[in-house]
Amino acid sequence: METVNHNLQKKVALINDFSGFGRCSIAVEQPIISVMGIQCCPVPTAIFSNHTGFPSFFRVDYTPHIGEYVAEWKKLDLRFEGISTGFLGSEEQIELVKQFLKDFKTEQTIVVVDPVMGDYGRLYPSYSEKLADRMHELVPYADVLLPNLTEACILTKTPYKEHFSEEELYKICSALSALGPTKIVISGISNEHSLGNYIWESGKEASILWTEKIGGYRSGSGDVFCGIITADVVNGVPFAKAVRKAAAFISDAIRESLRLGLPLTDGLAIEPCLWKLGSDYYDKI
Repeated sequence: METVNHNLQKKVALINDFSGFGRCSIAVEQPIISVMGIQCCPVPTAIFSNHTGFPSFFRVDYTPHIGEYVAEWKKLDLRFEGISTGFLGSEEQIELVKQFLKDFKTEQTIVVVDPVMGDYGRLYPSYSEKLADRMHELVPYADVLLPNLTEACILTKTPYKEHFSEEELYKICSALSALGPTKIVISGISNEHSLGNYIWESGKEASILWTEKIGGYRSGSGDVFCGIITADVVNGVPFAKAVRKAAAFISDAIRESLRLGLPLTDGLAIEPCLWKLGSDYYDKI
């Protein structure tokens, strides 16, 4: 039987939930990664009719199927230049993701971990304290870690507060990096008029990238951010430039969302802006 090579194009395995409506998770990351020239291969952790920010939703836990799903990829001898993890719904899924990383991570694979757990100092309603305590088990596998401020505090057992000094943020990133990742962005930093991303890269000077606050918080913004960072690091784009691109794209998509009058729950209007990620539009930022 002729051997078929399925590894002729860069691929990212995307482990996250899927929401049919609301522009978050796989639904926004897949088109972003694809338009940036990389094949996106999703592993759904749960399937939602619409995300949990709506008053009601339908959900199917995909945990019982993940093992069989991934087994077929092993038969195909798939190899990934990137693996990106997002929302996980149970402790069992932590174990499944760890096994996936053991099976598919190679020296050439860049692992991006977005430790989706909470925001504004609180866990998301779907998260338990026990599950949050176990999220740190994925950090040693990460090359790139993308926590928001709440999640960074949870992972380092740092008491949460709204404002941290740059020295305090540096200490948090140093503690996280000691577990494995060499590139970290802490999002969710804010002042009266701006939102900040604290960029930490091993061997380089840390910095905060400030972006003007536009409108209210929109669902899926973190997933859009993660998708752009994942594609760029796999494509070899310098880390700080990838963060600037992600922040600029989100600002552009927010402006489109406001122009269209979209409810906050409907997420970011990425569709009119995707061409910018597939071109050199942000090259000079």
